[in-house]
Amino acid sequence: MITVLGAGAFGTSLAISLARTGQPVTLWARQSAEAMQAARENTRRLPGAQLPDSATVIGALSDIPADGPILLAVPMQQLRRFLAENSTTLAKRTLIAACKGLDLSTHLGPVETIRTILPEAQPALLTGPSFAADIAHGLPTALTLACDDPALGKALQEALTTPNLRIYRTSDTTGAELGGALKNVIAIACGACIGEGMGDSARAALMTRGFAEMQRLALRRGALPETLTGLSGFGDLALTCTSELSRNYRFGLALGRQEAFDSSITVEGVATANAVVAWAKELEIDMPICSAVAALSSGTYSVTEALQALLSRPLKEE
Repeated sequence: MITVLGAGAFGTSLAISLARTGQPVTLWARQSAEAMQAARENTRRLPGAQLPDSATVIGALSDIPADGPILLAVPMQQLRRFLAENSTTLAKRTLIAACKGLDLSTHLGPVETIRTILPEAQPALLTGPSFAADIAHGLPTALTLACDDPALGKALQEALTTPNLRIYRTSDTTGAELGGALKNVIAIACGACIGEGMGDSARAALMTRGFAEMQRLALRRGALPETLTGLSGFGDLALTCTSELSRNYRFGLALGRQEAFDSSITVEGVATANAVVAWAKELEIDMPICSAVAALSSGTYSVTEALQALLSRPLKEE
């Protein structure tokens, strides 16, 4: 029995993929649970993808199964409050975060947030290059399961693998957290670059130098180099910086084109950029692209001004 908390596009897609194996899956929806259960479809977030018969949608958190792993498909900036508000229900459970980013107040990633709020829980993280629609429609996708308990990590890897969802595992939760968080910031920069009409060569440069920034911060925090070059780092960066299915990339496109962006859409890279700027200052780490994205997102810089600031930096070895 697997439970998914959060019926956004990604949570729904995970529930669909897992339920296709025939195992019972419970999907908790904050709103419209009865309508989704009746329609067998998340018409708002993931239209056209049918929920298998073994998936059950519920609206009361108190009704979740008493055992089995729980996937937390809630936005990163809401995770800390969600855990605190539901601590009695979640305190001693196996909790797999299915969100990316850094908490703007604490600068912690999802695994560390779980450890801080619910120290008796068993935390893990599911991350990597993936779009909800691909998973929901059965397209092949590979993800990383990060868990510092090897035995639990192996059990979760087996439980979450489906015919279209291949799970790799690592014990490096720090690297997996930071790879999934920082790539969103670089995706905003790449979207702004293309939106402004700077071209693919400029985007390639931003991706490459952005990846160097990701490594710089993650390795300083104790991450393993191979984690950053894997699915949760470079793999996720490559996908997010090149596709308009990425919310962060689309947000960057809107910035570059000077267009309005739907404020109801979660763009984790904005909060992460601000958290990274503060964190990098404390650690005395140079993060120019992340700093430029924070300034762009707040309106302090235009895309042209941000590019000029990056190009005017002192020349250096790669």
